[in-house]
Amino acid sequence: MTAPRQSGPASAAPVVETRLGAVRGVWRERAGERSAAFLGIPFAQAPVGELRFAAPAPMAPWTGVRDATAFGATPQRGPVAEVTLIPEPSVPGDSTLNVNVFTPRPGDSTARLPVLVWIHGGGYVSGSPASPWYDGGTFARHGIVTVVISYRLGFDGFGLVDGAPSNRGVRDWLAALEWVQREITAFGGDPGAVTIAGQSAGGGAVLTLLGMPAAQHLFHRVWALSPALGDVTRSRATAAAARLAELAGVPATREGFAAADPDVLVGLQEDAGSSGGTQLAGVRRLLDEGLPWGPLIDGDLLTAPTPDSIAHGVGADKELVLGATDDEFTMVTDGVKGRLRFVPAGVALAALGVDRRRARRFLADNTDQRARGTAALLGRYVSDKVFRAGVARIAGARRASPTWVYRFSWASTRIGWACHCIDVPFWFDVLDRERVDQLTGDDPPQALADVLHGAASAYVRSGTPGWLAWSEDPGRTRVFDVTGPETLGDGYASVRALL
Repeated sequence: MTAPRQSGPASAAPVVETRLGAVRGVWRERAGERSAAFLGIPFAQAPVGELRFAAPAPMAPWTGVRDATAFGATPQRGPVAEVTLIPEPSVPGDSTLNVNVFTPRPGDSTARLPVLVWIHGGGYVSGSPASPWYDGGTFARHGIVTVVISYRLGFDGFGLVDGAPSNRGVRDWLAALEWVQREITAFGGDPGAVTIAGQSAGGGAVLTLLGMPAAQHLFHRVWALSPALGDVTRSRATAAAARLAELAGVPATREGFAAADPDVLVGLQEDAGSSGGTQLAGVRRLLDEGLPWGPLIDGDLLTAPTPDSIAHGVGADKELVLGATDDEFTMVTDGVKGRLRFVPAGVALAALGVDRRRARRFLADNTDQRARGTAALLGRYVSDKVFRAGVARIAGARRASPTWVYRFSWASTRIGWACHCIDVPFWFDVLDRERVDQLTGDDPPQALADVLHGAASAYVRSGTPGWLAWSEDPGRTRVFDVTGPETLGDGYASVRALL
């Protein structure tokens, strides 16, 4: 496999007329197939100055042809490559609310191809749409138009600011999806066939949108990879904002936060969200309360926790695929194997606040993992609490609404687990890209990418990924691995104690 390359003379560059003005992209070729990329197209004004804590403001039209041949500025700032599993570079600049479009039929408004909109992860505080892994050229060869969107992160995107609209990052998602509805026809896409997908916080984002009444007209189906929901309570958001203001030495108001250096707030937001204490206390807080920054139950856009909203029937008319890797965070506990070697698993679970009855059930349902040692068992518990139990909970809440569930079970030959993010390069079919081998190990199985990417492409095109739905046979789960059964009758039985 070879990475995409630009082809053709500059004079032949594709140009698309949007409602706001023309944009120039680049032709690229992969495995003999040609598609176009348009990068960094703004869907809203730069969120700086008076617009910093405002809802996304509409773009003004431009004259001439706007260059869209390089990634736009990203909300993420600074070098993060050393701490992220996915390469997600930061790009400097103010105009951070933009989209990247990958299409096989630029300028053909009659093509009406299905559309995939990707929302990146990063715990709602990091991540970048400029990752080489989020390349829609692989979907273009299946006749799919891909849009990768950006959104404000951390406190700027999700913090509760007195005098400012709440859920600014969520409003950015909505604004980007509204851009898709207005503009995607010019790129060969069909605004009536939009699939939204994302991984980790991005997976949580698409579930949030699925359960949000105000978003229902903007998409038609959903694929959530390892979804991490926000659903931050107002009380926790209020406390985090007050703590951040205290750390920054500014009033907890819009004016006070606007006067603070944005980079200073980014540096302080982790401490503000953790509320201090020991590392164990921080883990327990994460397990009990979730992420400190993310979509807020504000009574406006979000009136209830997402699982409750979905259980009440919001989004019931839309198809959903969701799943997780088998050991999302288990690699984190590998470093404490020695310290936990002689610690009984029940004692370790109790230290995380798990009551005896639930601990007994969890141990009984995870005997294989328990045999790998207490560290592995704790890693599985954290993975289940943060990710895997939510998959089963959401699938069950959907009842008869069309829902397919899967597990990604292939373990990295370098890390030793089917860990967080490992499914992303397979889903996009980009196993040849930079840093993939650092996560997967050498020679990751292309056949597995063919199957998973094929299922994703089929789903975007037709609304079915190719296996029996959980909604038809509760518990039915597709297992993505190079060996073993393709489907299980109760693929998430090991998380029952957490439901």
